[in-house]
Amino acid sequence: MAGMSKLPIALFLLLVAACGGAGDGNAEPPAEIPRKQLEIVRTYPHDSQAFTQGLLVRGDQVFESTGLRGQSSLREVDLTTGQIQRRVDLPPALFGEGLASVGSQLIQLTWTAGVARVYDRDSFALVREHRYTTQGWGLCYDGSRLVMSDGSSTLYFRDPATFELQRQVEVRQAGEPLERLNELECVNGKVYANVFETDWIAEIDPASGDVTAVIDGSGLLTASERAGANVLNGIAYRAGGGTFLITGKLWPRMFEVRLVDAP
Repeated sequence: MAGMSKLPIALFLLLVAACGGAGDGNAEPPAEIPRKQLEIVRTYPHDSQAFTQGLLVRGDQVFESTGLRGQSSLREVDLTTGQIQRRVDLPPALFGEGLASVGSQLIQLTWTAGVARVYDRDSFALVREHRYTTQGWGLCYDGSRLVMSDGSSTLYFRDPATFELQRQVEVRQAGEPLERLNELECVNGKVYANVFETDWIAEIDPASGDVTAVIDGSGLLTASERAGANVLNGIAYRAGGGTFLITGKLWPRMFEVRLVDAP
């Protein structure tokens, strides 16, 4: 699950590795699904202690939600240096999860507390909280609705002002439910979803729930970097250049990439 750890990080990593979930638990998607791959444009430093749960970029501002109880935070990060420019820590009982930007506000999910925290983007002041009954994993904003995941095959569409549930859709890949949908990014009428404990990113038609393409995110880290890192998690779209930022939990680097068709 998105925040399966109530354990020390070292023990958590051992358990995930033992289950094949530290990036090598990659069941091959059905052959009939179109494939895309990542073309690296540039790499940036990333805080290797950041348990990345949500990532977004607005102009030159990069915002990140991190998890683990007692370590969860909302951050503004300098993309070029990886340095934290602003940070607010969550109460110790809360486990930070997905993150979305709506107007001048940031909305941060929590894993099992059923609380979405709304912040002023300029001051990081807490404005309000919303309640929900599912787990909170990923979140993005499509310009009119919030799209939310809870680790299942379901996407939930919510009112950005009230967080009221408007509709939901089951995501299917070649006709079968695609479980463990995690961090989300809404881009040009599509939803991109990290599939937890794999290196695959699903491109989803939010109207039908159909997976329209799968993106192979493997091979970004070196073998030595991978040994100290956790799963791929974090995808943010840079509208100006049509590129994405990709990172993961405890990753030492962030990657700016283009999506290209696989040969």
